[in-house]
Amino acid sequence: MQMMTRDVLLERELEDDDDEDGDIVLENLEQRSVSGFGTLGSQQDFQTPEFEEFNGKPDSLFFNDGQRRIDFVLVYEDERRKETNKKGSNEKQRRKRQAYESNLMCDGLQLEATRSLLDDKLVFVKVHAPWEVLCTYAEIMHIKLPLKPNDLKTRSSAFDNFNWFTKVLQVDESIIKPEQEFFTAPFEKNRMNDFYIQDRDTFFNPATRSRIVYFILSRVNYQVVNNVKKFGINRLVSSGIYKAAFPLHDCNFSRQSEDLSCPNERYLLYREWAHPRSIYKKQPLDLIRKYYGEKIGIYFAWLGYYTQMLLLAAVVGVACFLYGYFNQNNCTWSKEVCDPNIGGKIIMCPQCDKLCSFWNLSITCESSKKLCIFDSFGTLVFAVFMGVWVTLFLEFWKRRQAELEYEWDTVELQQEEQARPEYEAQCTHVVINEITQEEERVPFTTWGKCIRITLCASAVFFWILLIIASVIGIIVYRLSVFIVFSAKLPKNLNGTDPIQKYLTPQTATSITASLISFIIIMILNTIYEKVAIVITNFELPRTQTDYENSLTMKMFLFQFVNYYSSCFYIAFFKGKFVGYPGDPVYWLGKYRNEECDPGGCLLELTTQLTIIMGGKAIWNNIQEVLLPWIMNLIGRCRTVSGAEMRTPRWEQDYHLQPMGKLGLFYEYLEMIIQFGFVTLFVASFPLAPLLALVNNILEIRVDAWKLTTQYRRMVPEKAQDIGAWQPIMQGIAILAVVTNAMIIAFTSDMIPRLVYYWSFSVPPYGDHPHNTMEGYINNTLSYYRVADFRGRENPYTGLGNYTTCRYRDFRNPPGHPQEYKHNIYYWHVIAAKLAFIIVMEHVIYSVKFIISYTIPDVSKSTKSKIKREKYLTQKLLRENHLKDMTKNIGVIVEKMVEVVDNNLRPKVD
Repeated sequence: MQMMTRDVLLERELEDDDDEDGDIVLENLEQRSVSGFGTLGSQQDFQTPEFEEFNGKPDSLFFNDGQRRIDFVLVYEDERRKETNKKGSNEKQRRKRQAYESNLMCDGLQLEATRSLLDDKLVFVKVHAPWEVLCTYAEIMHIKLPLKPNDLKTRSSAFDNFNWFTKVLQVDESIIKPEQEFFTAPFEKNRMNDFYIQDRDTFFNPATRSRIVYFILSRVNYQVVNNVKKFGINRLVSSGIYKAAFPLHDCNFSRQSEDLSCPNERYLLYREWAHPRSIYKKQPLDLIRKYYGEKIGIYFAWLGYYTQMLLLAAVVGVACFLYGYFNQNNCTWSKEVCDPNIGGKIIMCPQCDKLCSFWNLSITCESSKKLCIFDSFGTLVFAVFMGVWVTLFLEFWKRRQAELEYEWDTVELQQEEQARPEYEAQCTHVVINEITQEEERVPFTTWGKCIRITLCASAVFFWILLIIASVIGIIVYRLSVFIVFSAKLPKNLNGTDPIQKYLTPQTATSITASLISFIIIMILNTIYEKVAIVITNFELPRTQTDYENSLTMKMFLFQFVNYYSSCFYIAFFKGKFVGYPGDPVYWLGKYRNEECDPGGCLLELTTQLTIIMGGKAIWNNIQEVLLPWIMNLIGRCRTVSGAEMRTPRWEQDYHLQPMGKLGLFYEYLEMIIQFGFVTLFVASFPLAPLLALVNNILEIRVDAWKLTTQYRRMVPEKAQDIGAWQPIMQGIAILAVVTNAMIIAFTSDMIPRLVYYWSFSVPPYGDHPHNTMEGYINNTLSYYRVADFRGRENPYTGLGNYTTCRYRDFRNPPGHPQEYKHNIYYWHVIAAKLAFIIVMEHVIYSVKFIISYTIPDVSKSTKSKIKREKYLTQKLLRENHLKDMTKNIGVIVEKMVEVVDNNLRPKVD
């Protein structure tokens, strides 16, 4: 195939410079000739090659000459073959694209284009960066490159002594060979001889080449509007001038390439990482990092480490669950609820006005048995354990992260981050830099920046209020539907009806409200994702890191309120401010506040967590796996039968799904939300770590399968750490101690039970001969005189007439001088709860501080390796520099000696 030159005649383009939307930007002819890439030609030179001219190699990663490697691919739709009447608009897009590609060539890139085999309207522009361009931009981007082989990096493992056991879990080194290690330094063209350049074609690996080319593509301009430059491939793709821009996968994931020089890294990743049969193996992190870049690699390293640590938490959580399960038959207070002579004779007061009737305590027998499983002593132990576990996880992850920084050579990442193209395009104001005292352009003044920040903060606050309003709506639903269920469900007083035995009004309300809450959460989540991006774009952060951190904080703040607000309501507000039967508390003056079951709201909190965690996992898998698979399946069905085996690599990749710039952001967000569920409310659900462990084992392989089979290859990016997610996790860890302490103190019934157990053998509370839990249920229920009901609270009395009923509180009985006021026992229980919170928080925070202090973020051995490598690298550079100086001095001395000899030699007449 002839190389199609995208550089058009300068005269033809200058004729089209006058554009109502702006001026087309072209470099001058002198710049173009100096670059030496491409030839001038007319648009009529475009020819559609036959497929046979690809030499029968659909997996080829090179230009048609078989020499120049394809570093990037741009795809557009030829306007001249579109069936549309918008000729003026199409012409403008064509001119912008031609100007952009011409300027790419002026920057030294080489372009070659071909039409699609399956759709002749599609044109694929292949981009190649020559050696000089790679060297120039490697220096600009401060890319670290090899100096000489390094024999210091011996990667040891804590499990080396158990190598016989862990060998089955390791990646087979005969299949995925370990990478050779090098001393590295930021590349400099004037010191090129210092670097380990054995082959120019392999010195820059494909990931590095793609990074450099994308850096260029993001900064080449194509138009000027009102003295504002428009540039960057992202803007061109978003405006439809290009349909896609991506680096190529190196081969098909299901089979090796026919090209013997291809490393087949995608195939190896699918076979040893993404395939279901490798689910028990460790991840090939070095190959992931080499193929996808450090940013993807550090995510999977963190996710794998988090999953490993969850194994310990899951084991302890299951042990605590089993402790509660096997001891539920010894639960005295549950036996009293189910006992016909105790719970069967206790008549409870109605929980709503008018339509609700009196009910028998024994109908909560089944829920009280379930509650015994979760509200046990094991829950307290597990909550304390998780407070320590989360600290160990964060501290040991910091050490693991430091090891990866050393192994992946990002310790001193000198990536001087450039401003985003979107930021640079808006720089129209000139200000004086306070440090350099030189003029520089900024997108807005200080006053304009304050206005933008205020508007963005107001928008975020508004959407958070919208979420809170939805939570209030769910609460109103709970209050309203509870009355309906109380009126519609069977009113068998003894709870012997099969439906009423398992489906009480409280249970029905809890389950339906949790399902509706989950649906609303998903809907708001979808809407706010788009809103957060719009707000962040308007805020206009300078660098990509600033952009991601700003978006991260907005999204997490929203997700925190969205996912956790209903759990916080059930844990800390429901049933806490209800008053008593004769004087209930009303929402908005109309809806009577909800009450908890006699055993508390812990079981309802467990139900809420189970539904949200399970539903979220299912929904995420549908979004991440099923939708891309269906889209790719539809795309394959549209192609010619059997054409995939013959179409070139770039066309196969084009029909994959784009990952998107924020693809990894959503993966982190999903896991951090799960981390919050595992830590913030674990006192109510000890099986949460087990669910998270199972989900994460599948999540790693699903993400791997998705990246290797369903998505285009992402542009590799450098990263030292997980960014803003680390402080977010630390904040969650601190908050988790408080929430779990308050759940045990205020949501569960553990503290009242302990107070009863230790105090009712002591006057004035009781005169039991020994500590006991007998009579606990009767002690927690206060009396109310039915005759004291007023008109609004007057209950449904179709099931009998009663003089008194019971309700859950510690209040004085009727006839007491301070009837219906809180008794002294209530204040003792409150004091015990507050004391428990203070003691638990201080103990766990003290342990966390000691652990954080004793475990350094970087291990001693890693510090030594870093210092040693830095010393040897500097020594190597210094020695090479001295050799060059000695060589130059020797040359100078020889010339001086030659000059002196010439001057001292006698002149011959």
